[in-house]
Amino acid sequence: MRGLLAVEAAGAAASASVLNGAVDWWRDVNESPLWQDRIFHALAVLYGFVSVVALIQLIRIECRVPEYGWTTQKVFHFLNFLVNGVRSVVFVLRRNVQLVEPEIIQHVLLDMPGLAFFTTYALLVLFWAEIYYQARAMSTDGLRPTFYWINTVVYAIQIILWLVLWWKPVRVMVILSKMFFAGVSLFAALGFVLYGGRLFLMLQRFPVESKGRRKKLQEVGYVTTICFSCFLIRCVMMCLNAFDKAADLDVLNHPILNFLYYLLVEIVPSALVLFILRKLPPKRGITQYHPIH
Repeated sequence: MRGLLAVEAAGAAASASVLNGAVDWWRDVNESPLWQDRIFHALAVLYGFVSVVALIQLIRIECRVPEYGWTTQKVFHFLNFLVNGVRSVVFVLRRNVQLVEPEIIQHVLLDMPGLAFFTTYALLVLFWAEIYYQARAMSTDGLRPTFYWINTVVYAIQIILWLVLWWKPVRVMVILSKMFFAGVSLFAALGFVLYGGRLFLMLQRFPVESKGRRKKLQEVGYVTTICFSCFLIRCVMMCLNAFDKAADLDVLNHPILNFLYYLLVEIVPSALVLFILRKLPPKRGITQYHPIH
């Protein structure tokens, strides 16, 4: 009996030692300027890679169908290139960004790419909504004005919050800004569930079985799941970020948390969606290919 208790005590001590070691490692990495720079530069490289992939795909699409102008697909890839490129530059200069004055400029540099990310994937929801309504012989006239109106309202509210924060930099305004961003992320997640789910169910009920239908079904299912998950994670993290200083993403001494967060909510989702949507449009007879007006 004593031997069993001794073994259990030794096991508990070993587990506690491993846990303490992990905590110490996490703290050492977070507090090390060298590791901070390494992690932020790793994020910059990953963002740069995704940006280059989006640009290459945009060039391939333009070479394939130059006669269609700025289509939804082209704008989507251009925005991906822009968002990821700006993020890459920000993380290359992350230590300098933290020193920028006034502090409101730091918030703009760190948060504006997130808003542009929302616009990029809201465009994908718009594209799916147009396909769904057209397939059901319903009018799509109100979809694009609604898309522009929603984005205008989101950017206007965020700019107002930034201006108020600049005028009166108090903690409550920072919380309001982060909670607003959490709400925008939740709205985007629900948009993917609503229109991605509708399109998926419609394709499932489509009477003709074909290879193209199966591929489109998988494409919509995968992209809906990926985008819903990333925006939901962003919503939860923004809520934690607003109220828990240990989850603050706007500081230099949380590089591991930054790495995990941006990897899960932007880098991996963007890379996966670009891979899934890599197929080039056909040169002729395009019925589902919509230009941006």
